[in-house]
Amino acid sequence: MLFRTGTAPIATVMRRLLTGYAQQFNRRHRRNGHLFQNRYKSFLCEEDPYLRELVRYINLNPLRAGIVKDLKGLKTYPQTGHCVLVGRVKHEWQDADYVLRLFGKNIAAARRAYLNFVAKGIARGRRAELVGGGLLRSVGGWSALKAIRSTGMRTMGDERILGSHDFVESVLRQAHETYDQQSLAMAKGVDLDTLIGGVAGHFQIEPQIIKSASKQRRISRARAIVCCLAVDQLRLSAADVARKLSLTPSAVSKLLVRGRQNGLAKTMANEIFSLK
Repeated sequence: MLFRTGTAPIATVMRRLLTGYAQQFNRRHRRNGHLFQNRYKSFLCEEDPYLRELVRYINLNPLRAGIVKDLKGLKTYPQTGHCVLVGRVKHEWQDADYVLRLFGKNIAAARRAYLNFVAKGIARGRRAELVGGGLLRSVGGWSALKAIRSTGMRTMGDERILGSHDFVESVLRQAHETYDQQSLAMAKGVDLDTLIGGVAGHFQIEPQIIKSASKQRRISRARAIVCCLAVDQLRLSAADVARKLSLTPSAVSKLLVRGRQNGLAKTMANEIFSLK
């Protein structure tokens, strides 16, 4: 299902949720150790056309497992997002409208189309390309994979990504570019402290002032540039930057936006990272 998570990545939200619940459960029942069998897992999905298929497949899991007997029972089953999509339950944290818009602009018509789509998926059973399989998932199933292999062509796949060959290739290319950029910065000996020192030198202030709670306009601008370059060039997380600057991750996210809007960020990137 799709969640509204604000600025935090869904993996971060789920990790906090599962860890917090497990700790609370253990305290309440005076136990210790793991509560859930496996860790939360997620993968990147190409919206068109895979998201509709994925939503249907996940929401039919209780029916395939025999937990509910039919679609009528599925409508009231609370452990999937299906009951929200059909309008039986409302959860503020589930973005039902986003999913329904994939089936139509009018909510009532979209719900009917969604229910019809789900019903047609019952006969399709378990689908390996929607639950794992790396290359199999990435090319759209066994039939597509066999067709590609019959031509002697090679294609790209990754078990973390659900999408077409072009989509998978573009995502992996971007990931490699990110990795190469970070590696280049490390090779040049640029870390967060070096970055703070470079920005501080440009603004003619002491590095420690950037890490202070000062709200002076010049200090705030310097801090925004640091956040921008730390995330965009060093590929650090907002949490890592927040710890260094004695800020909250939310504050870093806001400063990051301001830094990106400041044309000085590009100039500073060229100076500090020697970009061409």
